[in-house]
Parts: sequence; C-alpha cells; structure tokens
Amino acid sequence: MVYLDLVMGLNFLVDYLLLAASQRLSGFSGDRKRLLAAAAVGAIYSGGCCLPGFRFLAQLHWRIISLVLICAVAFGWNKSAWRRGGIFLLLTMALGGLAMQLERGNILTLLLASASLWILTTAAFGGRVGGRSFLPLEISDGEKTIRLTALIDSGNTLRDPVSGEEVLVVGPEEAQCLTGLSREQLSAPMDTLSFRVVPGLRLIPYRAVGGSGMLLAKRFPQVRLGNRTGSALVAFAPHHLGDGTYQALAGSK
Repeated sequence: MVYLDLVMGLNFLVDYLLLAASQRLSGFSGDRKRLLAAAAVGAIYSGGCCLPGFRFLAQLHWRIISLVLICAVAFGWNKSAWRRGGIFLLLTMALGGLAMQLERGNILTLLLASASLWILTTAAFGGRVGGRSFLPLEISDGEKTIRLTALIDSGNTLRDPVSGEEVLVVGPEEAQCLTGLSREQLSAPMDTLSFRVVPGLRLIPYRAVGGSGMLLAKRFPQVRLGNRTGSALVAFAPHHLGDGTYQALAGSK
C-alpha cells in the first residue's frame, strides 16, 4: 500500500536537500522560500504519479518537464539558473544511483543519502566553485525595485573617497532600469553630471588594470545584499559585467 502523504513528505525533504546542495555547490546563497516552493512542486508531482488516472505522469517526458519546472521555481530563468539546474540533475541522478546500490525503496536510506550529498557539497566546496561566491542583491528607490545576483569579489576595492564606504557596481542595463541613463551617458560621466539629468548623481573614481577614470554613482535608500540591509552607494559601469552569471559586483568584507 502506498501512503500518499508519506510519498509527498519524503519527496519534499529529498528535493529540498538536493536543491539546497545545488545552491551551495554553485556558490549561491539561495532564496529559502523559492527552494521550499520548488520542493513543494516536486512533492505534488510525486503525489500525482501515485493517483489513479494520473500515473501517466511517471513517463520520462513528464519527469523531464517536472524537473524543469522545479528548477525554474527554485533558480529562476537565466544563464546561472541553467548551471544550477544541471547540478541539481546530477545530484538527483547520484542520489538515485546511491540509493539503488544501498537498498531499494528504503526511506531512511534516501534521507541519509540526500543529507550526505548536501553535507559533502557544503564541506568540500564551502558554497563556492572556482573561488567564486554570490549573493542576492535587491536595489530599491521607493518606486522601482530590481533583483540581481552579485559576485562577491575580493579584488573589488571601489570605495567612496570621502567616507571610505564600499560601493556596489552594476552594469548598464541595470543602471538604465534604475535611473533611465543610457550607455552613452554612462560612458561620458562628466558631461552627464553637468546636465543634472538625474538628481543625486555623483562621481566615484576607480582604478583598474586597464586604466582609471570616473563612474557615475547614486545612493539608494533600500539596498539588500544577502542578509545586510540599508542604504548604499551604487556605481554604474558603462559595460556589461561578467558572462551573465551575475549582474553586480560587491567587495568582500
């Protein structure tokens, strides 16, 4: 006899542990609410497979659709989400193979195996891959809010020359969303500042391997980086940051 609540509860726990392990392995801190929601999707799917009239859901193409839906809910729909989804798929396959090798159909085995995968990825990689770690970033000016992924970069030493405060950096698309400034305006910071097209704009000097110059920047009253919340200076780079995995840079403290 199959107990529906037991099947759904087991799949919820296993999916959550595997999703959390995927986040840790890829270096992202993750959104616990999204992971819980994605695990709930997996639990509902597993329960549906057990119901008379819905057992067709156990077919391969429906399994693939369910995995894509789980990943979309947990990670979103961008380039980094595909990478995290791939890690989730590999961990799922590893868990299935491990459980089959140890003991078929044993609930305790599945839980122990999934928990072990989470512990191993956390201990082995410390939440980072290739020395990179990421945090969710939310910037709001009271009227509009954007949500990004920030790379925690120890090489990012951009500071406010007056207060010494850390300065976050976002790319041109994010800058346009927040301020309406075009890439051309970001590339000519002195001219843009002189026309006072955006209230509160200021200049932040920077020095990099390729040279030095000025970036336009603005203070936003509501910025959330990981668990830190408060006002922050945000500088606007005229060129894209990274390879699409992240949209902002933050210094490590």
